[in-house]
This record gives sequence, C-alpha cells and structure tokens, in this order.
Amino acid sequence: MSTNPAQQFYDRISHAYDLIADGGEHVARERGLELLAPQAAESVLEIGFGTGHSLLTIAEAVGPEGNVTGIDISPGMKDVAAKRIDKAGLTDRVQLIVAEAPPLPFEDDTFDAVTMSFTLELFAAEQIPAVLAECRRVLKPGGRLGVVSMATVPESDRESVLEKTYVWMHTHFPHIVDCQPIPLETLVESAGFEIANQERVDLFTMPVAIVVGVNR
Repeated sequence: MSTNPAQQFYDRISHAYDLIADGGEHVARERGLELLAPQAAESVLEIGFGTGHSLLTIAEAVGPEGNVTGIDISPGMKDVAAKRIDKAGLTDRVQLIVAEAPPLPFEDDTFDAVTMSFTLELFAAEQIPAVLAECRRVLKPGGRLGVVSMATVPESDRESVLEKTYVWMHTHFPHIVDCQPIPLETLVESAGFEIANQERVDLFTMPVAIVVGVNR
C-alpha cells in the first residue's frame, strides 16, 4: 500500500470525484483545451488526468493518427479514467501511466502539447519550477503547454472572502485543502515559455488562470 498521502486521498475519492470536486471546474478545463487546440495526428500528454474527461476530448481531437498519454499519481483515478476511455472506444490511442512527478518518465522532445488542469497548484511551491522544466524537456521545439489553475489575485485587485478563506485553509490544513492559488502567468514565463494565450475566469469568486505557452 502506498504511503503517499496525496495518492491515498485521490484513491479514496476517485469514484466520487466528479460529484464532489468537479463543480464549475469543467468550464475552465474545457476552455483551456479550446485554447490549447489539440490537432489531428499530434502527440499530447496530460499531467494529472483525474477521471479522464479531458483525455476523451484530446483523443477525439488528435484522431486515429494521434496519441494521448496521461500520467496521474492515483491508481484509483486510472481505473475510473480507463473505464471511461474504454466505453468511448478510444483505448487504441490513449495510454495511462501511474507515477509521481517530477521527473516525467519520458524522453526529450516527445510531445506536441502538454496540458494540466487544476494540477500544477497541487505541487509544493518549490516543486513547481521543476515540473514546468520537465514540461519543456518533454515538449518538442515549438510545442505547447496548456495550464489551468487556481490563481493569485493581481496586486491591484482585492481578494474575495472565499479566496482569503481558501488560502488560510491551505496554510493551516493542507491535508484538507491541498492546492494553493499560484501566479501562473509569471511561473510559465519564468520557465522559459512564450505566452501565446491567457485568460482569467471566476470559480465561485476565486480567480482561475488559463495559459498556453510555447516552447521556444
């Protein structure tokens, strides 16, 4: 049995995740994929594939000549996603891997695009640069990184009561609120990506950043 608390948590909630956690997240997640715009015959990696909704969208976009790889820490999430993919008849173009990151278990210059939604902010702050560096490594030159995450509020804006509470809960009870708002745009640029698209949306008054960066 794994001793990783994050893996144990997501294994426990995997079969109920869509009911208890997805909520309004799917709107931002779907918009992130629209901006990433996976193309026919591309090779795409999703980090933190969860219950597999995005995998289906990507697999349909890349078509039979493309391929999709998903990596997640949770075997429970893999089981749920695998059933969804099998039901859609797309197992021939989707590979699922259970592993911790970083590092990513792939060769350099493997993928045309890498995507993650509500995943990057789950990493400890000191790990995020390493995660983004790994994304650059496995992306082909000119490849695209698409990230959707809870975001920090610009200095000119005021935090909502909900966001202040969320940050406080993460600080004091990280085993319950395991993610943290992050300055996504700054982090992606600092990792060496050129931002091609960026948007912000609200999730229950908390800001969500959507960024697509190009690996130059």
